[in-house]
Amino acid sequence: MIERYTRPEMGAIWSDENRFGIWLEIEILACEAQANLGVIPVEAVREIREKARFDVKRILEIEEVTKHDVIAFTTNVAEYVGPASRFIHMGMTSSDVLDTCLAVQLKQAGELLMKNLIALRDVLAKRAQEFKYTICIGRTHGIHAEPVTFGLKLALWYEECKRNIDRLQHAIDGIAFGMISGAVGTFEHLSPDVEEYVCEKLGLKPAPVSTQVMQRDRHAEYLTTLAVIGSSLEKIAIEIRHLQRTEVREAEEYFSPGQKGSSAMPHKRNPIISERLCGLARLLRGNAMTAIENNALWHERDISHSSVERVICPDSTITLHYMLYLAVGMMEKLLVYPENMKKNFEITHGLPFSQTVMLELVRKGMTREDAYALVQRNAMKTWETKTPLRTMLATDADVTARLSDDELDALFDGSRMGKNVDVIFKRCGL
Repeated sequence: MIERYTRPEMGAIWSDENRFGIWLEIEILACEAQANLGVIPVEAVREIREKARFDVKRILEIEEVTKHDVIAFTTNVAEYVGPASRFIHMGMTSSDVLDTCLAVQLKQAGELLMKNLIALRDVLAKRAQEFKYTICIGRTHGIHAEPVTFGLKLALWYEECKRNIDRLQHAIDGIAFGMISGAVGTFEHLSPDVEEYVCEKLGLKPAPVSTQVMQRDRHAEYLTTLAVIGSSLEKIAIEIRHLQRTEVREAEEYFSPGQKGSSAMPHKRNPIISERLCGLARLLRGNAMTAIENNALWHERDISHSSVERVICPDSTITLHYMLYLAVGMMEKLLVYPENMKKNFEITHGLPFSQTVMLELVRKGMTREDAYALVQRNAMKTWETKTPLRTMLATDADVTARLSDDELDALFDGSRMGKNVDVIFKRCGL
């Protein structure tokens, strides 16, 4: 019966219908397990399985009176089942249902997120190959450093996405534990066999030890993992926001026909998807911190975590699902401008070759300190005068005493810059 609840879309996972459906399956499975042990009549379980139903509106009506969601639920189910309902929830406590259900929901959500994360990995791989040898300037501290390729940027994100897939799988495995252990986790009024049966049918593992609740380090790890994945999307978004700046314009979000960038300025093409990703990543981090704070509960249980999780679990999974949807679409349609990359690479007049020259001077016998000082003094003049570094070096007697014109030309040959790109791609499995 649980199969009909295993593949809903993200919003449906957190619906009342899905939640109460899982609750009902947990209760019925527990009855089956107790019948297998001879605790309750087999005929009663057959009747419960046939008649058990629920009505969301009616449950909410009852809860207005009881102020207790699980009691409202079992009361409504009893209205359908009749006398055999006395065997439902036997020996169990509310958290047996609530926490086991939450594990199922988080597992469902994680599996859906995994599909989208794999889709992002695949589009990053495709675009990394597309721009494998496209030279662009690398930046450190926001300042031009040495050349990279745009494909290497994408390969970096691809590799991080692979790690996030591993992290998410570990988080799914860590949350996929259930408990049917009674009021304080001691199985005082039911057998551990009931827990094992229910968990197996739901695709969960039994918690080795529990109190009245599942321990919240599991949930903290899960939500922290979502936040880490969100931070990776933010990293991609931050880079695209910089590259889309008017004075840079090396890459840009796709701007569809009829799209508007500003209510005031008709010329605007803004990185709205990237900015949205950066904002939403903050939500995931905030929720992760709340999940960490939920881990410390009083004794065998309090409910300080419960109200918060009703917000942060749906909130984080739905948010990341949406973020991954945005990220996949953004990267599929990302506009890339190799000519602008070439132009930006050239605006510092050869300064990115400074280390290449310095190392060659070291090979010619200079100390590293002297070679650094020699190249730096010429580089500073290039900054100030915009005279190409190659020209500055050719007029410096300390340089020409060690390097010929042909040797200088070879040092400023940009085609050498990507010589190890293939090696890096191979390491990434691309």
